[in-house]
Amino acid sequence: MPDSQPQPPPSSSSSGASDTTSLLLCGARLTDGRTVDVRLGGGRIEAVGTAGSLAAGGTRACGTRVDLSGYLLLPAPVEPHAHGDTALSDDTGGPVSYDSQDVQRRATEAALLQLGHGATALRAHVRVGNVQGLGALAAVLQARRSLRGLTELTAVAMPRLLTGVAGAEGLAMLRDAVKMGASVVGGCPDLDPDPTGYVQAVLDMASEHGCPVDLHTDATDPARLSRLAAMAGGLRPGVTLSPCGSLGRLPSEVASRTADQLAAAGVTVVCLPQGGCAGVERRGTAPVRLLRAAGVRVAAGSGALRDVSNPVGRGDPLEAAYLLASRYGLRPEDAYDTVSTSARAVLGLPEVRVEAGFPAELLAVRGERLAGALSLAYSRIVVHRGRVVARTSAVREFCDSAAAVELGLPRQGRGEPS
Repeated sequence: MPDSQPQPPPSSSSSGASDTTSLLLCGARLTDGRTVDVRLGGGRIEAVGTAGSLAAGGTRACGTRVDLSGYLLLPAPVEPHAHGDTALSDDTGGPVSYDSQDVQRRATEAALLQLGHGATALRAHVRVGNVQGLGALAAVLQARRSLRGLTELTAVAMPRLLTGVAGAEGLAMLRDAVKMGASVVGGCPDLDPDPTGYVQAVLDMASEHGCPVDLHTDATDPARLSRLAAMAGGLRPGVTLSPCGSLGRLPSEVASRTADQLAAAGVTVVCLPQGGCAGVERRGTAPVRLLRAAGVRVAAGSGALRDVSNPVGRGDPLEAAYLLASRYGLRPEDAYDTVSTSARAVLGLPEVRVEAGFPAELLAVRGERLAGALSLAYSRIVVHRGRVVARTSAVREFCDSAAAVELGLPRQGRGEPS
């Protein structure tokens, strides 16, 4: 279902403090081939002009300058599916610690890692109940407060059981989690003895509190998925499912019919091309081309980040886009949309364009075209609320060779290799 033409957001700043200092991004290349200067102020893009046109008046007039010659300037990606409570836990080599300080440290480190990749906002799924109670959620929310001004973190409360006698505690825990600050309700209905009852309990809670819903499911049972779509239809602010990897293993006509039902219900699917996560039993990526053709909004997330579910996760949205382009046949522009525009919609964030009036949430990657940036995006500059919040610089050097001299090949660094 095509979206209506988006309009530039209002000029008022987003929630939280924005940097009021003017920032001029000089000589950036856009995906349409133009080379431009971009002036930022008050957390928004104030002006976009041809290279050199906004620099009149010197540094005092246009504020701090950042030279983006050789960089491609993009709307910043966001992370719609992270697991802050278990992130980086496999690095310890032992059982996962749910000590509050350990969880807060891991969640903070993981968020900063993903910010360095370019993600200026992320949604963290956090388990509530069982051994960790509400402690893990409290720690992740504390990490959110400490990261304010660098990145935006929202939490999804994930109870294990919500039906039957055992589910009563989970319902109470979910209600308390929302009161604490979890702004999204979710979980894994496939793990409950009554998956349909679990979904209904989550939808009721979301309706009561006006929260979005974000549920884990393998999508192995098309009938169950059809019921879920029917139940979710019309809920605002919306329902997201992930990772739905088994949908691609269904017979094509069944998968197509299910995709049509998800589209009609307005359900978003977040796929995890970099690997799975806890709460789903089978690996695999949702059939993104089939879903998009049916009109389903598809976003891409990272899933587990170096925990027991995926000990080698990178948490890199550009890698997710790269995999969707290289392995699943999406155009680079469509692949990047899954981690930027569509992912922002999942998080309820306004659209970003490199145009005046839009939020100054930007990512500069070294390269001239999007396809090349997805392949070799080593050097990155991240802008959040109009200021540079992260830089990653990569220099590749080779020893001197006659071939490089004869062919005039560029070098990315100086000095002899150590």
